[in-house]
Amino acid sequence: MTDELEIEPAVASVVFGDRIDLGRAFTSALARHGEELGLIGPLELPRLWTRHVVNSGLVASLLRPGTVADVGSGAGLPGLVLAIIRPDVSFTLIEPMERRVDWLERQVRELDLSNVVVERARGEESAHKRQFDQVTARAVSALRTLIPVTAPLAKPGGELVLMKGAGVDGEIGAAQKVFRKYLISDPEVLVLGEDLGTEVTRVFRATVDAR
Repeated sequence: MTDELEIEPAVASVVFGDRIDLGRAFTSALARHGEELGLIGPLELPRLWTRHVVNSGLVASLLRPGTVADVGSGAGLPGLVLAIIRPDVSFTLIEPMERRVDWLERQVRELDLSNVVVERARGEESAHKRQFDQVTARAVSALRTLIPVTAPLAKPGGELVLMKGAGVDGEIGAAQKVFRKYLISDPEVLVLGEDLGTEVTRVFRATVDAR
């Protein structure tokens, strides 16, 4: 496998719209520094646009004007990508690792993103409990462990918008007890990108009810 950056797919301009230049700048920076900073793996460059950047950007259509917390932001996937696409939304990127926090803050400055703040914390330790209209995460952990971290950040009636893998339906079945504990209602799985001819993004969406 070549280690060259994937050629920008046509779908990127559809996803980013008039913000595509910022999308390109972010992707270029991630390609240059991502591996050395431990943000992406050594084999990710040939699929960086499709697997990571566009994949994250598809979630932008599910966001509404307001406040969003992105838990475990890491490389800025999806938080920075979404902040680029949706300047009408205020984002708090929550990330515990200093090296990654430095990267996120640097990108916020270089991309001149006035709708982003970065908080160095674990999701469960964040100072922003019950403050956000929506909470996002791009996580490999199962819903039964992800819900206790993300749900407490949502306002009563707020939404979880969590990027998940192909096994999400099974995770829902295994998380029913956690759903009851954290008052999760109306869970659904959305598949995004099928109409764009790109790798699909699966999203678990649900409401966090008032306590």
